[in-house]
Amino acid sequence: MLKKRIIPCLDVKDGRTVKGIHFVDLRDAGDPISLSRAYASQGADELVLLDITATVEGRGTFLKVVEEVAEQVDIPFTVGGGIRSVEDAESLLKAGADKVSVNSAAVKNPDLISRLADRFGTQCVVLAVDAGWVGPEWYVFTHGGRQATTMKAMEWIERAPGLGAGEILLTSMANDGTKSGFACGLVKEAGKLSGLPIIASGGAGTLEHFAEVFVEGEADAALAASIFHFGEVQIPTLKAYLKQCNIPIR
Repeated sequence: MLKKRIIPCLDVKDGRTVKGIHFVDLRDAGDPISLSRAYASQGADELVLLDITATVEGRGTFLKVVEEVAEQVDIPFTVGGGIRSVEDAESLLKAGADKVSVNSAAVKNPDLISRLADRFGTQCVVLAVDAGWVGPEWYVFTHGGRQATTMKAMEWIERAPGLGAGEILLTSMANDGTKSGFACGLVKEAGKLSGLPIIASGGAGTLEHFAEVFVEGEADAALAASIFHFGEVQIPTLKAYLKQCNIPIR
């Protein structure tokens, strides 16, 4: 069995790390450079940095932050937010990012995923899916969870490998920031449909939640933000707990 990954996520707005509930009610969580350095030293396997208002504000992603993080950490990190072209992605990868994450622009133009994969390889392309429960099904939301679409999440996820995505960052909007646990059923179904590694996001609140999403949700990685930012869960403690649960981790 492949070893599971623990991934802190830094949502960045105006050069600061922020965190909210259900993608809104944001509060300051600190300097992204300092946090990235701290997480790397604590044993995080990877990082995700998301410029959460780049698409809404119609601007490019935060290159300066990416460059500074690349100078400070020696673990892989993914960057997303505002990536609309191969050129946008190239600038981020040149700045030091290891992977790029696309969401809104890929929904609008799925061919973007293929062009990114052709240029940089599937291992560099992460498809981010913000899934919201509407009636009896999950649907895709874009623009930082602000805009609903008519695209069914599972149909989109099933298409991902054929388009060239290397993994999926899957967020349950209903669970985001609630600390009530991951949407394990959603995560498991996404993995089975796509055959791709799934990074589970949204809802981490306790050590047990990570074990649940790795065992019940069959996630390949688990991402969290506020519980790390505000010191509620320490990465070394989490990894020690998962080892006690006989869950293979890096």
